[in-house]
Amino acid sequence: MIARPRDLADQMSGTQQSQIFTLPVDAARCKAREFIDQPPRSGFLPVIEKWRQLPDGQIEFAIRHLPTVD
Repeated sequence: MIARPRDLADQMSGTQQSQIFTLPVDAARCKAREFIDQPPRSGFLPVIEKWRQLPDGQIEFAIRHLPTVD
């Protein structure tokens, strides 16, 4: 189910290139930090979004690669 207009726009444009992770809190911090610390590759910058805590205490987040501004 599409929750927001932005999700619909991403789906229609075909640019939604996200990876979704579900990890314990400490592992989620480490994984997110890995992506934040790496330099942009091939003109794309990793962005952490949709970060939320699940009822079981794990963290779910998505990493999307957005084009950099040249």
